[in-house]
Amino acid sequence: MKNILAPVAALLIGAAILLTGQGLQGTLLPVRAALESFPTLAIGIIGAAYFFGFTLGCLKGGELVTRVGHVRVFLAMTALASATPLIHGLILHPIAWGLLRVMAGFCFAVLYIVIESWLNERATNENRGIIFSTYVMITMTVLAVGQMMTLLYDPSGLQLFIIASILVSLAAVPVALSTSPSPEQPHSVEPNLRRLYKISPAGMFGCLAAGLASGAFWSLAPVFTASISEDTSWAAWFMTSTVIGGALSQWPLGYMSDKFGRRKVLLFATVCGVGIAAVVAMTFSELSFVSVNLLGLAWGAVAFPIYAISVAHANDYAEADEYVMVSSGLLLMYGSGAIVGPFIASAMMTYGNAAGLFVFTGITHVILSLYLLQRMVRRASSPAEQHIDFRDALTTAVTASQVYEEEIHQLAEENAGEADNSIVT
Repeated sequence: MKNILAPVAALLIGAAILLTGQGLQGTLLPVRAALESFPTLAIGIIGAAYFFGFTLGCLKGGELVTRVGHVRVFLAMTALASATPLIHGLILHPIAWGLLRVMAGFCFAVLYIVIESWLNERATNENRGIIFSTYVMITMTVLAVGQMMTLLYDPSGLQLFIIASILVSLAAVPVALSTSPSPEQPHSVEPNLRRLYKISPAGMFGCLAAGLASGAFWSLAPVFTASISEDTSWAAWFMTSTVIGGALSQWPLGYMSDKFGRRKVLLFATVCGVGIAAVVAMTFSELSFVSVNLLGLAWGAVAFPIYAISVAHANDYAEADEYVMVSSGLLLMYGSGAIVGPFIASAMMTYGNAAGLFVFTGITHVILSLYLLQRMVRRASSPAEQHIDFRDALTTAVTASQVYEEEIHQLAEENAGEADNSIVT
């Protein structure tokens, strides 16, 4: 294990520090926005702005990496991303926050691309599962740690914004000082949504639904907890509970999808999501600290794995040379849903009550459940159908780098061919 992780240790340490700062910001900003009496609709728009920037980063990040390389892009994006929380603390206005979240979303999308493409190039077929399992474990853990850091200081002050900025800035140090060689500069691959729909409509719309529900949750969950209790610590505990639930259920549901079929497990998860959302919506005014966290744990356990299982399902039907296109297209669908979700959910919360967040996620899961039932009837699984192992599928699901890896190999093969031709000549 030590020898496997040593070449990427500096990068993993940098990613851990970076995502701790990301987790802190993810909880702090909605909490502070609620304390500043931003309208719920404005908070939803601010959350959607992050995912709009994230989607732009997914589309343009590869071009940046191609131009100047992984290390320079990583340093530039951490510099920009570390500035945004400080400006948030200085300018308390919804419009300014929306623009800053676009910039932050763009930066973090590009940083994910850099980190994951770097890991992908250093991994081999023999150790890729270990490396990316470690990466996913670190991601889930430090996001939860970052969320709990909101308890260190009063969120109405500037201290937590400063800590978030410091963490993002420090993430650049291990990468900048690493002696490991940086990856080759890749070429980008454009997503093909029409082809993606032909390959797997269920996978495509599963990712869209996951983006709708998760985008709304990440943007508005602290507003939901603020309607239950004036204690701002509830938001940190609630969001941490959902992350832990998602981390604990990722592999069991993945194993079940290998054994019983992706669509059956997706249907199970979405139906459970509907039930949990209904319970939260009907009892939210009576929820205690313990009950709201238990429900958050359960909701995260069924809602967060939907994206990874949807990607795995799409890859089951894709050809080997289509994995790159599929990954980029599904990431785009998720990002698009995460842009729209906060808008709709915040409107439902504004014109109804705070339970509108879970009414929205429940409706999203109902629609996905009905669509999955329709697809199961129309495209029943063949007994001879072979699934990709979920661990391999998860690697594809969480790595934006897959969008670029195949191009690297193609470029290497072309260069090797040219070298051979010159030798023959």
